[in-house]
Amino acid sequence: MSLKDLAAILAVALVGLVAWEFLPPAFGVPRYIIPTFSQTWTELLRMAKQDNLARHFISTATMTALGFALGSALGATMGYLLGLSRFWERILSPYILGLQIAPKVAFAPLFIMWFGYTIWPKLLVALLIVFFPILVNVLQAMKTVDRDMVNLARAYSMNRWQIFWKIEFPASLPALMAGLRIGATLAVIGVTVGELVGGNTGLGFLITYGEGQANAAMVFNAIMLLTVIGIVLYMLVAAAEERLLHYLPKVQK
Repeated sequence: MSLKDLAAILAVALVGLVAWEFLPPAFGVPRYIIPTFSQTWTELLRMAKQDNLARHFISTATMTALGFALGSALGATMGYLLGLSRFWERILSPYILGLQIAPKVAFAPLFIMWFGYTIWPKLLVALLIVFFPILVNVLQAMKTVDRDMVNLARAYSMNRWQIFWKIEFPASLPALMAGLRIGATLAVIGVTVGELVGGNTGLGFLITYGEGQANAAMVFNAIMLLTVIGIVLYMLVAAAEERLLHYLPKVQK
């Protein structure tokens, strides 16, 4: 990123903050509808001192990272296994499609009925939401591997594991990383839904609590912190992708 781009980004951010600070009072919007930037910042400091904001932030961040890691591992594993077996792909595809179509957030109340007000409902919702994009990306990548390369490997007497490790897995990496990028943003949604429905800790809980208190500034702060968690996780995935796929040609703009 050039200095010109960075300056433009900061300028847009500054304009947005100025508008946020002065436009709501100018139009007579009360603070319980849209608080100003200064009011939101004051509330953030109060939350840090009185509402144990750090504990809620760490809880959500931990559950997001864990849900993302488990969902990614399961999605990638299932995608590769189905990609290696056309038979099991045909057998399991209808069930996978049904679970993919079902709204994942609707499972949150069911998980609460099963596991109570624990970490498991939000963790499982995050896992489900992350699981499917990665599964679909990996499976599709396995289907589009160059068959000529596979046949050539067989001609050189490579076994099934060697073909997967030397040809299919490297060919699927770009699709896997694209799925991880999507999953990094969806994991935050899954954890937040679990906390909104039945959590007693986390930023989603603070959103529900702030709504009940008509404290829009608290809700704003919780949403912004959730956004920070999503951005950090996405950037970590992007950095890993940059290292793993360094051999791919860069697109010149």
